[in-house]
Amino acid sequence: MANRIVVDPVTRIEGHLRIEAEIKDGKIVDAYSSSTMVRGIENIVKGRDPRDVWAFAQRTCGVCTTVHAIASVRAVEDALGITIPPNAEMVRNIMEGALYMHDHAVHFYHLHALDWVDVVSCLSADPAETSRIAQSISNWPKSSPGYFSDVQNRLKKFVNSGQLGIFANGYWGHPQMKLPAEINLLGVAHYLEALEWQKEIVKVHTIFGGKNPHPNYLVGGMACAINEDSMGGLNAERLAHVGKLLKQGRDFINQVYIPDVLAVAPYYKDWGFIGKGHGNYMSYGDFPTNGYGDPSSFKFPQGVILNRDLSKVYDVDHRNGDIEEFVNNSWYDNYSEGADTGRHPWDGETNIKYSGPKPPFEHLDVSQKYSFVKTPRWQGKPMEVGPLARLLVAYGRGNEAVQNAVNGVLNKLEVPVEALFSTLGRTAARALETQLVADWTIEFYEQLLTNIKNGDTRMANTELWEPEKWPAEAKGIGFTEAPRGSLAHWIKIKDGKTENYQQVVPTTWNASPRDPNGQMSAYEACLIDTPVEDPELPLEIIRTVHSFDPCLACAVHLYDEHGKHVSRVTNINSC
Repeated sequence: MANRIVVDPVTRIEGHLRIEAEIKDGKIVDAYSSSTMVRGIENIVKGRDPRDVWAFAQRTCGVCTTVHAIASVRAVEDALGITIPPNAEMVRNIMEGALYMHDHAVHFYHLHALDWVDVVSCLSADPAETSRIAQSISNWPKSSPGYFSDVQNRLKKFVNSGQLGIFANGYWGHPQMKLPAEINLLGVAHYLEALEWQKEIVKVHTIFGGKNPHPNYLVGGMACAINEDSMGGLNAERLAHVGKLLKQGRDFINQVYIPDVLAVAPYYKDWGFIGKGHGNYMSYGDFPTNGYGDPSSFKFPQGVILNRDLSKVYDVDHRNGDIEEFVNNSWYDNYSEGADTGRHPWDGETNIKYSGPKPPFEHLDVSQKYSFVKTPRWQGKPMEVGPLARLLVAYGRGNEAVQNAVNGVLNKLEVPVEALFSTLGRTAARALETQLVADWTIEFYEQLLTNIKNGDTRMANTELWEPEKWPAEAKGIGFTEAPRGSLAHWIKIKDGKTENYQQVVPTTWNASPRDPNGQMSAYEACLIDTPVEDPELPLEIIRTVHSFDPCLACAVHLYDEHGKHVSRVTNINSC
């Protein structure tokens, strides 16, 4: 008989996620992913001016900041036929590229690395050997024995005080922690360095957008105009500082992040065959270089891969019936057509009707609705989205830069191409993608400088932004590739107001419950056959779930129209 274990809440993610897994003979034989929170942004923006929706939609999440704003603005631009000028396109690409650099590095070091790096093991490390390893894989200046000795001494103070602080409650000493003490010390040192570096790269967002999170640069112009006003404009000095920050970021990625991944991965090659999932991958495409309306110019190409077959890449159609959402296993009212009927997002609803168990409870009743996440499908099939999906689609499309990067890592680790479809492959893909995006972002920056020097002052057609120019009814879609995967917003506009609004976010694709046909989504499918050495310390579950970088939006308390508290969903049974 299978033993069901509960991990709730899954920590080191954004939001509230519960995983229930059934273990038999040391392996997971079934798994259920449940979001125990509700968002409801779609309902908040109904009836509002479409030009204001981006400001609300952006607050869906403060971690993957700006991507919801971009998707929202693109949806309205698509509905109204607005095309942005080249300089605006480059600024958007720079802002998104800086986000990728920040988000992926923070994920690896602060959300995922401690699944592989044993912090307490660092106390027995030889700093001189750590220095030798560091200097053999990178030219990063902070690599002396004294430097690593100082880090070790700082950590000893934590341990001797009886409190590990930011390193508390880890799986230290778990038998699946396989790194030598010296590489553990290398990882912890760079964890601390990444804390310092990440506050620098976000300054790109403050220069163009005034602040981070939720920069303001998409509607009504940037927070800083491009001019020669040294008292507030985006002058040559500030543009130069953007370039400096981007190049520093690229150095950190090339000299710290990538070498660390390659140093850790050889000790976990078995994870190249764990966490495979259903084998379907999707990318909406992003980083346009010739307009958002020309997907052939995207740095990340569009496409779908089925059954891990890289020889065939299918096209993505956002507008017709390819994409549908189901609510048969979600805590929402069933659509009027019935529980087993999907809807295209333009016709979607967000009618919350929580009918699940009230905390505390031991297990979810998975024969009923069991999550606040809806269940999206592409042509009836579940999809994995995110860095691995993007690289696989680009690889299948014949992108030479991606193919060279992926083949180089496979050769270095001496693993077959099948290792890509795994927890280790997902983690490596994120690192490779960060390296590619860092190079592209500097290209975007240099193109922007060239355009400005050449006197390019082309503007969007602002008349189309005025309601008197709008048709009585319009609808649009805005899609992007957020760091965590394919993101799209769909809007319907009627009589100058938002009639309907739906978001299908990356974690909706990856974390959703089963569909009417019983098909698992990515989280659930990727956990099947995962070995679990100690059910009381389910590190293996955490490793695979963290490899997706889950982002479930901030928890919301429900109130009625008079402000009276209705209910609160809380997390229990933490492991």
